[in-house]
Amino acid sequence: MKRNKILTIGLSLVLAAGLLVGCGSKTEQPANNEQPNTQTEAPAGNNAPAEAGAYQDGIYFAQQEFNERTGWKYMVTIEVKDGKIVAADWNGAHKDAGKDKNTLSEAGEYVMVEGGTPWHKQAEVMENYLIEKQDPTDIKYLDDDGHVDVVSGVSIKVKDFFELAEAALANGPVEKGKYTDGAYHAEDAEFAEKSGWKNTVDLTVVNGYIVAAKWNAVHKDGGDDKATQSINGQYVMTQDGMPWHEQAAIMEAHLLETQDPTAIELKDDGKTDAFAGVSMGVADFFRLAEEALK
Repeated sequence: MKRNKILTIGLSLVLAAGLLVGCGSKTEQPANNEQPNTQTEAPAGNNAPAEAGAYQDGIYFAQQEFNERTGWKYMVTIEVKDGKIVAADWNGAHKDAGKDKNTLSEAGEYVMVEGGTPWHKQAEVMENYLIEKQDPTDIKYLDDDGHVDVVSGVSIKVKDFFELAEAALANGPVEKGKYTDGAYHAEDAEFAEKSGWKNTVDLTVVNGYIVAAKWNAVHKDGGDDKATQSINGQYVMTQDGMPWHEQAAIMEAHLLETQDPTAIELKDDGKTDAFAGVSMGVADFFRLAEEALK
């Protein structure tokens, strides 16, 4: 089975995303508050303990890329105190941003099976299992999907959680991001008189990092949003240019990497020369992202 890859956030603009999440190999805050690095495999000289209670104290964090099929990505935050894992948080964010998976599940807005144990409750069981075992590799899976039978009531696939926990611990502790966890939204005050569109921006923050960002727009006459129309070929800027939603995705990825809506070079017309293929005005996205975070 093809598994989600754990995102390595560097200078590339691949969507991924931060507690919202990678885990760096440095103990100090990443430059410009960028999301810490994450890796699929533990690097040489990793932080895995030779015995229980040998982890370095601090906060650990790792996250995946967005799953192309489901739109979700997972992230794990771990706290180590006195060499032991004392807290673990397994969460998720959607590519369309908004509320994180734990929040949705707790509110009854993310339901897997009617009458079944909610996702956040099952996640909590596995978090406690990790705290008890102190080792993310001390788990046996029933299948390649990552189901387990070590605890009752857990029917979800848990491999993502343990692989992210292993990666986070291997890469070392990181500083928490500068934002407050939660869902953020901002939109233009009015519909544009000429085009009829109103820009919207949604963000998800986990562990202090922006882990999901969505730039979209709604029209005064209703109908599908701009991203949907662009994907369906209904909204076309130029016949030969990159579609609107693809250019928007590049800007979203840039924000996830820099963690700063002001870290963009803009021209007087609101466009940027910093990214090949991005020809449209992008100032509205960064303006609204900054407004939302404030």
